[in-house]
Formats: sequence, structure tokens, C-alpha cells
Amino acid sequence: MQKPPKFRWLFIFLNYFSFFINNYRYCLRYIGKEGTCIDKIINPITKVKSFICPVCGNQDPRYLGCKNGQIYCRRCISFKGEEVDLSLSKPPQNYEAIISYPLSKEQERIANEVKESYINGFNTLIYAVCGAGKTELVFKVIEYALSKKERVGFAIPRKDVVIELAVRLAKTFKNNLVTNVYGGNSSLLNGDIIVLTTHQLYRYHEYFDLLIMDEIDAFPYKDNPVLLQMFKKSVKGHYVLMSATPSESVLKEFKGKKHKILTLFTRYHMHPLPEPEIVISYGLTKYFFLIKKIKEYQHQSKPLFIFVPTIDECEYLYSVLKRFCSGGNRVHSKIENRQEIIDDFRKEKYSFLVTTAVLERGVTLKNLQVIIYHSDHAIYNAAALIQISGRVGRLSDAPTGDVYFLASKKTKGMVDAIQKIKETNSHL
Repeated sequence: MQKPPKFRWLFIFLNYFSFFINNYRYCLRYIGKEGTCIDKIINPITKVKSFICPVCGNQDPRYLGCKNGQIYCRRCISFKGEEVDLSLSKPPQNYEAIISYPLSKEQERIANEVKESYINGFNTLIYAVCGAGKTELVFKVIEYALSKKERVGFAIPRKDVVIELAVRLAKTFKNNLVTNVYGGNSSLLNGDIIVLTTHQLYRYHEYFDLLIMDEIDAFPYKDNPVLLQMFKKSVKGHYVLMSATPSESVLKEFKGKKHKILTLFTRYHMHPLPEPEIVISYGLTKYFFLIKKIKEYQHQSKPLFIFVPTIDECEYLYSVLKRFCSGGNRVHSKIENRQEIIDDFRKEKYSFLVTTAVLERGVTLKNLQVIIYHSDHAIYNAAALIQISGRVGRLSDAPTGDVYFLASKKTKGMVDAIQKIKETNSHL
């Protein structure tokens, strides 16, 4: 039986409407007077019109908006604030790096090569194991850049590490102004050496002659296209990247022209990286293992980090452990006074900390031991496990220690991490 005409017209309308939605649902519509925003609808199929965000490089219409005839980018809309005033930037008057300890022969070699690469116009990747002394490898190139009155930056994804590194660089370059810039601390944007989080790079458009970046594989920088574009747009000259676990895409990039990879697979004290031990445990036996190890290390006066994958697990696990073991605390990103807790831990007011990934990098403590609880969690890939394991044995007077992967099952990430550490140790 034939459908009434009124329904036929309804079906035709719905077909046309569906076609329109399928072709233009990701498009930016024309808003306001002609010519004030975009002349026509941006069609991602025909690509008749295009817009590239000057801040982050985004050109995906799904993340573009239009208000009062002006296009704006939703991806980087939160990155708004005062930018560096070039008129206030004064060339450095001094540039000597004062190091109170000798570098190893390998560190000296790499440091000289980094400097030569910069002079010759190369971008450099320093691929070095945890505890190799990567920061010392860039002192010579910083010294050279300052001697040429150039602008130097040192970017790191995490605020806590920025604060610690700024203090360290201020001690090394005693006659220079070392400025740290991070969320909540941006009143002073100029300096001879600017240490900043990657989220603050938007303030420095085409500013740095030399930009060094450590922890390129760390959250929140890793796999973040907005921060990556901000990094590249802040560089006027050349950059040096540092990582113990660079991704395949980064390694591929640095095999291109005007790029160079420098490797250092030994720690400065020439001792092997501690090889993790896998402990398979279930239910309450996991807690028994942790309690036993906490008391054992307390008896030996050895500090302990217990890493957990999430904030909820951090809170819960600490609430269990504190019933049986005194002298501990917990640290994660939502604890506002975490820096005070870490400082107290360094002063031996605490013997163990239950922590999330906030302490997986940039921490060096004598005789530190590490247990990774729930190491079979999806968050713990091989790179993350290697980074955490690298907290142990970093000092020459305490080059050994324990690393345990505590889990209910063995994962590929755990196996790959151990295999990679063994391969690294084979270079000794």
C-alpha cells in the first residue's frame, strides 16, 4: 500500500537533513557579518576554507568557535595571560657554571657534543638512563649560550620539578638570574635562565635561542598536541630534549636532518641499574608483604616509596598501612602541602611514603627503596616502570637498592621494563 504524500515528503526531508548533518557536523558555521569571521562554512571534505590557530596550530573545525565575528580556538583557550615583555629582557653579564664535583668521562664527552651540536645548528636528543646525570650534560651549552647573550629556557612538565631545578641551577650559575615560572608564580617572566612548566611556554613566542626540555615522555606533555606546538613556537633558535625513555616517534624525528641523538647508557657512578623483582601476590597477602618490607626498611634506616596507580588507591592503601606501621605519609597531586611532606621526608621525619606518579621523576634520595603496588595496572607501561625503578641507586655512595613489582599477574609492561634495564646494564 502506497504511503500518503505527507509522509513521503517527511521522508525526503529527513534524507536531506541527514545528508546535511553528515557533511557539516564538524564544520564551523558562518556567524556575524560577511568577512568578519569566515566567509563560508568550513567543509573538512572539500577544505575550501581553513584556519590555523596562531597559538597551538590547531585547524580542526571541531575545536574552533566564533564570537562577535572573531574566531577562537577551544583547545588552547585556557592559555591566556601576560606574555614576556621583550623590552625588559636584558642580556646576561655573567655565564660561568660553578660545579663543585667532577663529571665522569662520559658526561664530559656528551656535554661537549651537546655544545658542538648547538653551535653547528643542530637540535639534540640526549637519550640517557635514569641517574646518568642528564642535567649536568647541558651546563656547557647553557654557559655558551649565555656567553653569546642569548636567551635560555629550561622546560619541564611538572611544577614540583621546576621548583627543585631552579634552585639547583641558581647554585650552579650563581652570577645569573634564574627565574622559575609556573601556574600561580608568573609575576617575573624575565631572567638569564628561565625554568618553567610546559604550560607556561605560551608566554614566550619565538623567544628562546636555546630551549632545553627534560622529561619529554612525562604527563601532561606526552601526547599533548597543544603543548607540543607551544614548545616549538617558543623556540627561536635550537632545542635540546632529554629522556630515559623516548618514544619511537621522537627517535624517528631525530634521525632527520639537523637533528642528532646522543646516548648515555651508564650512570655516572658506573654501577648497574637495580633490576626489579616481580612479586605475585593476591588479596591480603599484598598487605602482609608491604607491612613486612616497611618494618624491614625502618630497621635498616632506609627510606621507602610505595607507588600506586591512582589517588583513590593512594588514600586507601595509606589508611590500611598506617594502622600497622607508624612513620609514614602519603603524597599525590591533590595534597596542597605535598612539598612540605617531601621536605620532611628528606629530613627523615617520615620513613615511608605512599605516592602516585608525582614522585616518579626528579627525586634523588640516599638508600631509597621502591615498591610499585598494583604494577599490573594499565597505567604502568614499560616506560613508566623504568622511570620509577630509576629512583633507586642514583648516588655514588648508595648505588644499590631494591625495586619490587607487586602485582596479581605478570604483564608485558613489567617484563619489557626488566628486559630493557638488563639491556642497559649490558653496556657496563
